[in-house]
Amino acid sequence: MEIDLTTPALLFSAISLIMLAYTNRFLSYAQLVRTLKDQYRENHSAVTAAQIINLRKRLYLTRAMQVTGIGSLLLCVVSMFLMYIQLYMVSVYIFGLALILLIISLGISVREIYISVKALEIHLSDMDS
Repeated sequence: MEIDLTTPALLFSAISLIMLAYTNRFLSYAQLVRTLKDQYRENHSAVTAAQIINLRKRLYLTRAMQVTGIGSLLLCVVSMFLMYIQLYMVSVYIFGLALILLIISLGISVREIYISVKALEIHLSDMDS
C-alpha cells in the first residue's frame, strides 16, 4: 500500500483540532496559576499547595503534548514535501515518525487527564473534613 500527498494532509485537521484543545487547556491553566498564586499568598493552605504542585505537573505535560503535536504536524509537512520531490521511501518513514509523535502526544494527554482528575479530588477533599 502506498501513500500519496493526501495521506499526511488528512492529519492536518485532526492535529489542528488537537492543538486547539491543548492551547485552550494551557490558557485555562495560566488563569488557574494566577488564581492559586493569589490564594496561596493570602492563606498558606495545604490544599492550595497540593493544587499548585499538581498544576505544575499538568503544565509540563501540556507543554510536552504541544511539542509532540507540533512535531507531528511538522513531520507531516516534511513528508508531503518529500513526496513532492519524489523521495517516496523517505517520506513514508517521516510520516511514520509523525504518527508516532501523534500517538505520544495523545498518550501524554491521557496521563494529563488522570492528573487533572486528581486535582479535582484534592480540591474536593477539603469539603470532606
